[in-house]
Amino acid sequence: MQGSLYVAISSQIALERRLTTLADNVANANTTGFRATEVKFNEVLADTGVADVSFVDQGQDFLKTSNGGLNATGNQLDFAIRGEAWFMIETPTGNMLTRDGRFSLTETGQLVNINGYPVLDPGEAPIQLDPGGPPPKVGRDGGLEQDGVRLGAIGLFEADLSQGFQRKAALGIVPTVPPEPLLDANSAGLLQGYLEESNVNPVSEMSHLIMLSRAFESASAMMKATEDIFKEAIQTLGSGR
Repeated sequence: MQGSLYVAISSQIALERRLTTLADNVANANTTGFRATEVKFNEVLADTGVADVSFVDQGQDFLKTSNGGLNATGNQLDFAIRGEAWFMIETPTGNMLTRDGRFSLTETGQLVNINGYPVLDPGEAPIQLDPGGPPPKVGRDGGLEQDGVRLGAIGLFEADLSQGFQRKAALGIVPTVPPEPLLDANSAGLLQGYLEESNVNPVSEMSHLIMLSRAFESASAMMKATEDIFKEAIQTLGSGR
C-alpha cells in the first residue's frame, strides 16, 4: 500500500513541474523569439523486497528547438535567426542568450535590445554604429555595414543546453556551459527586417494542460484511496485489541 502512495506522490511532483512549464509556454505564446520548455521524465525502479515499484523522477527541462514563424516588419533593426543559434545580450546580472531580435540604436550609436541592454558581437563586446548614418545592412553571417563600410558583426552563438540552463523570465536563457561563437555559417543565419515568433503551439499546449490537470486529479484520487485503506486497516487492527 505504501508503494502506491509513493508512486502517486512522485507522479504529482512530476505533473506539477510539467504543469508549470506548460502554463509558462501558454503565457509566452506571443513573446517574440520565445522557445517552449519541454520536460523529459525517466522511470525509476525501486526494489521493495516484494516487487519492483516504478516511480517517475522530477524530470529535466529542455527547449523545443523548432524555429518559430517569421513576421516581416520592414524595420531594418529587427532581426530573426534561422537555424540553431542565439543572440547574446549584456545584462546587469551577466550575459544571456535570446532569440528576440528587436533592436534599436541609442543616441550614441550603441546597438541595444528592447530592454536597452547592449547587443554583443562575436567577441562578446558591445556593438557601436554611427547614430547619424544610414540604417545598417546586415548579412546572413551578422556582418554590419554602413555606407558600404563594415563596422562589426552581430554575434551569433551556439550553446550546449543538454548540460542545463536557467530562464531569465521571458527575456532569454543562461546556459550552464558557456556558449561559443557560431563557426558553421551554413547552419544558421540572420534575416534583416523580420522577427521570429514564439514556437509555442497554443492549441496543443492547452490540450496538454487539460490532460495533465486530469492526470493530477487521478493521482490525488489514488492518494486519497490509499489513505482510506490505511485508516480502515488501523481501525480494524485497533478494534481487535
